[in-house]
Amino acid sequence: MATIEECRDALDRFSATLSGAEGDAGAAAALDRSLSCRITDLDTTFVGRLADGRIQDVVAVPGTPEDKAQIRLSMTGDDLLAMVGGRLHFAKAWGSGRVKVQASLRDVLRLRSLL
Repeated sequence: MATIEECRDALDRFSATLSGAEGDAGAAAALDRSLSCRITDLDTTFVGRLADGRIQDVVAVPGTPEDKAQIRLSMTGDDLLAMVGGRLHFAKAWGSGRVKVQASLRDVLRLRSLL
């Protein structure tokens, strides 16, 4: 099972990858949205902001925060590590229910190119 530190590191690596995105992925990374990533097996949610092509101001909070982010992801820590590491494709994980996404349809369509 992944640790909180490993998940935080994975989000930092994903953020660094976003900063170099081009084309459709670059346009999606340029969104300005509140973002949360709930790690179900650790009962922890990372909250931050997707802005200027990076995930910024990330803070880990226990449980599920009361404030709802505009883009909300939910998955296990191992699935987060596998997606960021390129071993799990987002569409396959989403289609099988391993990753849950709550966002506007427009944002979901843009996120596909990022993940």
